[in-house]
Amino acid sequence: MDISAIALQGLNQAQAQLEQAGGRFQTTCTCSRPVFSSITAAGVASIEANSGDGTPVDTANLSDAAVSVLAAKSAFAANIKLLKVADEMQSQAINLLE
Repeated sequence: MDISAIALQGLNQAQAQLEQAGGRFQTTCTCSRPVFSSITAAGVASIEANSGDGTPVDTANLSDAAVSVLAAKSAFAANIKLLKVADEMQSQAINLLE
């Protein structure tokens, strides 16, 4: 079992999660400007991009995206710590052989 490979796989998964969360904010409409829609009782705000006739084109749930970004940040931090531990273990093993 290679600890470094596991940590690198975790970093790749965190990066994919972050890219997915960032993709939620991209809009492909040709609207004049995005506007904030109402905030619900649960505190969920969304951004709606309105087309020329006022119909909503795309909506991004800000709280879901924020949670995904924070989860990706935590995953990055945990996997970086795991890489540091793997490096320290490897150094200790080399020192034992000397």
